[in-house]
Amino acid sequence: MAQAGKGRLNYRCPSCFMRDLDIDMFYDKDKDEYFCIRCQYRGNEADVLAKNQLARFRYGAMMRRFTDFEDFSREGEKT
Repeated sequence: MAQAGKGRLNYRCPSCFMRDLDIDMFYDKDKDEYFCIRCQYRGNEADVLAKNQLARFRYGAMMRRFTDFEDFSREGEKT
């Protein structure tokens, strides 16, 4: 999505991101908060960053290639 008019940075909505939807948030300068037009989530920059960090645990092994599935099954037991 285009960056124009959305504030300082392009943030994903943490509520939508937890449901595997990639929705950009809009920035309200008057209220100094970000909001999602899809799910009605609202929050300041620190709140959005903290909740997006919680969502990232789902993709912790995204860049790791598993070739030995025996090791993979043992990996799941550690958590």
